[in-house]
Formats: sequence, C-alpha cells, structure tokens
Amino acid sequence: MNVKKVPNVPGSPALSALLKLGVIGGLGLYCIGSSMYNVDGGHRAIVFNRFTGIKDRGTHFKIPLFERAIIYDVRSRPYVENSQTGSNDLQTVTIGLRVLTRPMGDRLPEIYRTLGQNYGERVLPSIINETLKAVVAQYNASHLITQREAVSREIRKIVTERAAKFNIALDDKQVAAQEAERAKFIVEKAEQDKKSAIIRAQGEAKSAQLIGQAIANNEAFITLRKIEAAREIAQTIAKSANKVNLNSSDLLISKQ
Repeated sequence: MNVKKVPNVPGSPALSALLKLGVIGGLGLYCIGSSMYNVDGGHRAIVFNRFTGIKDRGTHFKIPLFERAIIYDVRSRPYVENSQTGSNDLQTVTIGLRVLTRPMGDRLPEIYRTLGQNYGERVLPSIINETLKAVVAQYNASHLITQREAVSREIRKIVTERAAKFNIALDDKQVAAQEAERAKFIVEKAEQDKKSAIIRAQGEAKSAQLIGQAIANNEAFITLRKIEAAREIAQTIAKSANKVNLNSSDLLISKQ
C-alpha cells in the first residue's frame, strides 16, 4: 500500500493567523458595540445588575449578554379619557379628563418591575374612570356646570393622589365636560322659564291694575273695549272666504 504524503501549502500558517485575527477582531467589535448605548434627551435608562441604577442622557456602557438597558420616556405626554356616567339626579353625563402624565424618574426600576413599559395604559384608564364616576355621582347635572371649578379640583386631587401610588406624576389636568351640554341646556332653560314667568306675571298684574283703574275712573272704558273687540272680529270675518251672519249681540254691540 502506497501512502502519499500531502505536501505543505506555502503560506498556510499566515492565513490561519489572519483568520484568527479576523475572528477575534469581529468579536471585539461586537462586544464594544453591544456594550455601548445612548440615552436621548427626555429619556432615562435603567440597567439591571447588582449595581442597579438610573442612567441620564448620554452614552453609557454595559456588559453584553449580562446587562440590558431599558429606555423610558420621562417627558410629559397627554392622555385623554372619556367616561359616561350618571349624576346624582340620574342624568346621563359624558365627561372627559385630559392629563399630562410622566413616570417619576427616581422610581423607574419599581415601575418596570410592577407595571412594565406600558404603565400608562395599564393604570390610568381605571384610575380616571373610577374617579370620574365617583365624583360625578355626588352632584346633580346642573351643579356640574354651576360648580365646575369645585368638581375639577376634587377630580384633580383624587386622580393625582391615586396616580402617585403607582409612581406616576400628573403635571396638568383639564376637566372638560363634553356632553354635559344637555345639563347646561336644562339649567339655562329653567332660568329663562323662571324669568319669563316672572315677567309675564308682572305684566298681567300691571295690566289688571290699569284696567281696574280705567273702569273705576270711567265706565265708558268697557264700551271702548267692546268696540275694539268687535272691530277685530269684523276684520277677521272680512278676510275670510266664508261669509257669516252674526247677531249684534255676538259682536258685543248694543243696538240701542
């Protein structure tokens, strides 16, 4: 049996060393790239390890495969929630609450552990809906308009306190009654009806007083009123297509 010896390829050691160097260099670049991360303005990062901490804006390093950076947007963001509920007088009211919310920067690790990154969607709807229903149920529909400032303050106070328990800060709150226009219409209509009734009653009383004085001063006033009434009836009949014969007594006129 003949055994042929494989000849050595010139340059093989150099090629092998070059390949090893390339692999090591690639791993090094990967590690360097993986160990760096940026935190943009208005954001914070939390890194979980034995030295857990919160990283501010800038470039930071982490250990690849052992550490992971979670970026949080700590800027105030608007959140709007609408709720349809019943007032104390059983009126249906749709009321909306707009808030500017942000996570408390120093409590990000706890927020991540308990709520995750979608903390707002998990907490705010229930807080706002429960608060709106509880507060609106204490007032009549008309009072939601006339006492709007007091209602807004109470809602702001309760929502702020409840959100703080979940490490969420509320920077601005605006209560906007969207379909409480019906309650507003009821209040305005009641006020206008009241004013109209007062004016009507005053006018009727004044008219009765003047008629009484006129009759007392001159009995001919009654005759004058009869003539005016007869003239109005005659004008109405004249304009009508149907002709009607009336007795003089029907025209409130005496034949004498």
